Amino acid sequence: MMLSEDEWQALRLSAQVAAWATLLCLPVGIALAWLLARRDFPGKVFVDALIQLPMVLPPVVPGYFLLLALGTQGPIGGWLLETFDIRFAFDWKGAVLASAVMAFPLLVQPLRLAFRMIDARLEQAATTLGATPWRAFLTVTLPLALPGVIAGSVLCFSRSLGEFGATMAFVGNIPGETRTLPLAIYSYTHVPDGEAAAMRLALLSIALAFAALLASHVLTRRAERLLGYADLRGARAEH
Repeated sequence: MMLSEDEWQALRLSAQVAAWATLLCLPVGIALAWLLARRDFPGKVFVDALIQLPMVLPPVVPGYFLLLALGTQGPIGGWLLETFDIRFAFDWKGAVLASAVMAFPLLVQPLRLAFRMIDARLEQAATTLGATPWRAFLTVTLPLALPGVIAGSVLCFSRSLGEFGATMAFVGNIPGETRTLPLAIYSYTHVPDGEAAAMRLALLSIALAFAALLASHVLTRRAERLLGYADLRGARAEH
């Protein structure tokens, strides 16, 4: 089970991409989840469907459209390259973007449910005591939504860690630059005597996914205890 340098490189790159993708998704995901949970507005169904779209599309489709838009010859990608010397296609930053697009729905859903479960009267009480709406959100709503934030973040990180199709279509399979763990497994299955390395990385992927889900469960339960959710469930059960 000892990993080679190339395998360690793929693992480090996967962790880097997944961490940045999660950080990129969090602020946008929190804002959209709150908006969908608390506000009604024209086109809400369309926005909700657009957020969930990557979950039902073949992963290569979002990757292909990212390449069209953000490739070096694309309208946005060409402008970014010429103006700011920023390149996404065939670069690890593009892998972050592709992973974020595919993992974003898994972040939004737990957050949306968490915001929906919070009693809006608590926020109203905070504003009655003099807090601004923004301060009430930061000091009341967001802390109460912590279990959803943890669950969504871990799911986003885990999905980013395993992203394959959109990454392959958008940034390719470049060793040391865009070859993440799934791409490394794919590469090893197509070279002579690569089965052992592919098996090592596959088992490692399973272990990482299981550890992430276990950590999500432990952290969510701990956050619920700190917020008193466990006591509340116990009181309801007694009644």
